[in-house]
Amino acid sequence: MRRPTIADIAEAAGVSKGSVSYALNGKPGVSEATRVRVLAIAEELGWAPSTAARALSDGRADAIGLVVDRPARTLGLEPFFMELMSGVQTALTEISTSLLLQVAADQDHEIRTYRNWQARRRVDGVLVVDLLDGDRRPDALAEIGLPAVLVGGPLPGAAQPCVWSDDGSSISMALRYLAQLGHRRIGRVAGPQELLHTSRRSRTFEEAAADIGLEGHSIVHADYTDEAGAQATRRLLSEDPRPTALMFDNDLMAVSGLGVAQEMGYSVPADLSVVAWDDSPLCRMTRPALTAIGRDVKSYGEQAARVLREVLAGDSPPDMRAADAELVPRASTGAPPASPRTLGRA
Repeated sequence: MRRPTIADIAEAAGVSKGSVSYALNGKPGVSEATRVRVLAIAEELGWAPSTAARALSDGRADAIGLVVDRPARTLGLEPFFMELMSGVQTALTEISTSLLLQVAADQDHEIRTYRNWQARRRVDGVLVVDLLDGDRRPDALAEIGLPAVLVGGPLPGAAQPCVWSDDGSSISMALRYLAQLGHRRIGRVAGPQELLHTSRRSRTFEEAAADIGLEGHSIVHADYTDEAGAQATRRLLSEDPRPTALMFDNDLMAVSGLGVAQEMGYSVPADLSVVAWDDSPLCRMTRPALTAIGRDVKSYGEQAARVLREVLAGDSPPDMRAADAELVPRASTGAPPASPRTLGRA
């Protein structure tokens, strides 16, 4: 069905297109009777203003942008981003604003996307995810003049506010839990090394391991995919002596790692304990169910979108710390074996 236009309204009302424009935009130039008649006809025809035209007239796009530098396939499988975007969209629906999602190949591509969006008035502001050590995007966004909120951080020197979670305390909590169960050799399958939250998790992991007095601990970096999680798990379980517990930086790698451990002949948790991150439904669907660092990712997305709404309203909101994560013990963790077995090689 063809979308009704101002010309259609003008024809039905028997007035000029200029008079329709005045009436629809609440401007002087038409009588009150004409204004009422035009508005009634517009409603009857199902007319709605063009967002493109409105952006040209008042500078608003009624959309915010999110650029993700990850393969589209990964996004489709990654529970964290699905939950984050669900929370963002929930907050935006309250103000009839849409979410524009773009996948970028790298940071340069992402910055070009911001420039293009700003030049074409495609979005009113953006949410920035996967912050990096030495991230160039905050300065670029300030130079472009595109309002933004950083999801993660805090990032020293950034002009934009951030919504962040304390990843360090979550790592320490999980590590100490495993140590209390008796584990002294613990491996971690971490996310990409260049990510800010990965480096902070790693730093806390090393500090907590030293404080606890672990006999051995290892970190292997992966890209959050199931394939990379599987490869990292094989590598860690091929060490001699091997870890008796593994921690994963996301649920997808944890589920994949659990499958690899079982394929290699290890019983979970009798031979190996497994801890995941984010506690998506995946963690409850596996057998055994996965112990996880659980946080409300949907609320995290809502918080980020609402802080951006404050920025777009002209406010200067402070950085906001999200609710702390909780450790959710399940059947995938237990006491370590008396004599750890090494059954496989990479």
